[in-house]
Amino acid sequence: MTWSASQYVQFEDERTRPVRDLVGAIPTASARRVVDVGCGPANSTEVLAARYTEAEVTGLDSDADMIAAARKRLPDLHFDIADVTQWADAGPWDVILANAVFQWVPDHARLFPSLVSKLAPGGSLAVQMPDNLNEPPHQLMRETALNGPWAGKLATAAEARTPLATERWYYELLKPHCTRVDIWRTIYQHPLKGGPAAIVEWFKGSGLRPFLAPLSEAEKADYLKQYEAALAKVFPAMPDGTVLLPFPRVFIVATR
Repeated sequence: MTWSASQYVQFEDERTRPVRDLVGAIPTASARRVVDVGCGPANSTEVLAARYTEAEVTGLDSDADMIAAARKRLPDLHFDIADVTQWADAGPWDVILANAVFQWVPDHARLFPSLVSKLAPGGSLAVQMPDNLNEPPHQLMRETALNGPWAGKLATAAEARTPLATERWYYELLKPHCTRVDIWRTIYQHPLKGGPAAIVEWFKGSGLRPFLAPLSEAEKADYLKQYEAALAKVFPAMPDGTVLLPFPRVFIVATR
């Protein structure tokens, strides 16, 4: 599954707000080496670099289009194409940031302790993950996938996302490896101009990608038309055309 940096940053202000909140909560006061894992087009890397102005900052992403956009945005920083599940750099890192990436990565029971082991003493793993698989936009993605001529092609599309465990599960997983684990959940209310069509555009940059990737151009158009009609019943536009998109996110800051 490939990604589009230009589609993703269409709602950059809204997508960057959670990482500002996350980076602001990292207790590690100073850092020599920090890394943004799954950096995307580097909107999150920019926040990380602004917090740790004296640090060596690295960004990693498995998608070439995202890395190209990141290098263009922040040409003075170092960006590599890399899969976090195969990332061999043992560190030590003072901060490992993972903003809106681990919902796409399985086996958190192995991954999270592995990342903590790459931290220097006092270093922090800072994670933000969308927790919206049971929200109407995702429910309607799955329903639309099942109710159309594309059903066969999309039979496994929903499996691209990794369902999150409970906050207690993450705490119990990380606490034996850390001096401090801070976990919280926030529901953002993102105001989007353009009615239900804006919600479609939002998710075309993220959650809709595994549903659209297997389809022909004609099928994509029909799927999105049906999906938007279903969204309109749940998210009617306000008089000025705005819709509020509720978006739950889980935050974890684990300090070694």
